[in-house]
Amino acid sequence: MKKQVKVTGDFGLGQMVHVVHMADDAQKLREFYERVFGGFVYMGIEEPNYLEVEDRHATLLMISDLCIETMAPAHPVNPELPVGKFFTKFGTHLHSVGYKVDDLGGLVDRLVSQGIYIGRPGGGKVEKATPELGYCYPSPRDTYGLMVELCMHDMPNDPRDEETWSSLQKMWQSHPLTIERFTYVTLGVKNLDKAVETYVDEFQAIPIEHGVDPDLQAKYATLQLGDCLLQIAEPQSADSDLGRHVAQWGNMIYSLRFKVTDLDSAEAWLTKQGVRSTRLRDTLLMTDPEDSFNAPIFLSTEEIHGDPFAG
Repeated sequence: MKKQVKVTGDFGLGQMVHVVHMADDAQKLREFYERVFGGFVYMGIEEPNYLEVEDRHATLLMISDLCIETMAPAHPVNPELPVGKFFTKFGTHLHSVGYKVDDLGGLVDRLVSQGIYIGRPGGGKVEKATPELGYCYPSPRDTYGLMVELCMHDMPNDPRDEETWSSLQKMWQSHPLTIERFTYVTLGVKNLDKAVETYVDEFQAIPIEHGVDPDLQAKYATLQLGDCLLQIAEPQSADSDLGRHVAQWGNMIYSLRFKVTDLDSAEAWLTKQGVRSTRLRDTLLMTDPEDSFNAPIFLSTEEIHGDPFAG
């Protein structure tokens, strides 16, 4: 059975088509996700795909219901193009998220009318939506640091759109990491209240939960944005990992989190694969960013109160 997609907002913000993880070598990063997380590669199987307009190499793979695009700029890096510019500034880092939108033109025109800068693929500004605009990027300056790709089409050959999806997903449940599903992307910010206001007002996100996590030393809000959850977190300590991330990079995508059934099994598997991790509490594990390409990856058995995707 295909994945059943939930949408939010007036314009049908739906499937999170991918999270982009930037590195200097897309193939090396892809191999990490295959080896450690049981990644199922469906684009760039033999070698990374090259896209001339962005001068970059990329692969696409699934980890449970999360699609990850491993991306790297072509070398020598061209800092004048968006991919090269990002890599020159941030290096290896989580880069962006992408969403399919049923009415992309309607959402783009809404955002433009609110003064939000919308960037074209390869650079340039969108003044008004046009039929040929297949995808675009609101400026991170206007989204509290989260780079968001908005697109009108499904990802070609996306396994979630196949009738075999419900069978394929079971593969990760039997993997030593025991992943049930993707939980959320975390966006680190300096001002939680203002960031939440932006996503609720501009993207019509739905608030799910808010609170304080003493182990992560952060206050947070969890929102439903399309067929995914977005956690926005403000550090309460400069000495926490999130605090150091926000101090260095400002408002920016920080981490990924998965729901698992057996944290002991997950911890043992990471250790076997040479990936260091920290047990923040009995129900929460965090990879060492140095071993996961500068992306903290959280694994947890915890439930989220009010989670629309639970079960």
